[in-house]
Amino acid sequence: LLRGHLFSHKPLCVFVSLCLSEMVESMKKVASMDVELTVEERNLLSVAYKNVIGARRASWRIISSLEQKEENKGGEDKLKMIREYRKTVEKELKSICNDILDVLDKHLILAATTGESKVFYYKMKGDYHRYLAEFATGNDRKEAAENSLVAYKAASDIAMIELPPTHPIRLGLALNFSVFYYEILNSPDRACRLAKEAFDNAIAELDTLSEESYKDSTLIMQLLRDNLTLWTSDVQGDGDGNKRAVQQK
Repeated sequence: LLRGHLFSHKPLCVFVSLCLSEMVESMKKVASMDVELTVEERNLLSVAYKNVIGARRASWRIISSLEQKEENKGGEDKLKMIREYRKTVEKELKSICNDILDVLDKHLILAATTGESKVFYYKMKGDYHRYLAEFATGNDRKEAAENSLVAYKAASDIAMIELPPTHPIRLGLALNFSVFYYEILNSPDRACRLAKEAFDNAIAELDTLSEESYKDSTLIMQLLRDNLTLWTSDVQGDGDGNKRAVQQK
C-alpha cells in the first residue's frame, strides 16, 4: 500500500520537486519493504542521498581549505570557529552515510535478485564508506577504507560476470573504484590500471552498445579518460597534486 501510495499515483516530477529530506525518507520507507526496487525507485534513492551528501562533502572541502589557510596565518579565534563548524559538518556526513549503509545492509542488498541491482547496491556501499574515509582519521579511516574496498570488490566480481563492459553501471563502478584507489589508498598506479582496463574493454565492445545506454556509457568513458589524463601526469610528476579526480555524478 505504501509503495503504491508513493509511486503508483504520482508522476516522477512530483518527487523531483520534493525537498531532499522528504525524498530520502520516502525512499527509506520503500526500501524497508524488503522487495526488489524498480529501476526508477533505485535511481530515486541514489539521487536523493547523492544530493544530500554532495552538498555536505562540498562544504567540508571548503571548510578544510579555510582551516588550512587559517592555520598558516595563526589566527586562533577564527581557527576555533572553523574547526567547530567542520566537526558539525562531519557529524552530519557520518549520520547520512551510516543511514544509507544501514538501509543497504539490512534491506536492499538482501532483497536484490538481479546482477545489475546487486552491482548497483554494492557500488553504493563502496561509495558511502569512501565518503566516510574522506574525512575520518586513524582507525576510523582505516576501517572505512577497508569496508569500501570489500564492497567495491564484491560489486566488481558480480559485474565481471553479469554485466557487459559497456554497461553504464559497470563503467560507473570502475570510475568510482579507481577514484577510491587514487584518493583514499593513494595508489595512482592501481587507479590508472583499473580505469584503463575498463575504458579499453568498453571501447572494444562499443559497437554492441544499445541506443538506450549510449549516452550514459560514453559520458562515463569520457570521465575515465579524463581521470587517466590527470593521474598519468601526476604519476609522471607533471600534475599540480591538488586537482580532484572526476567522479560519477
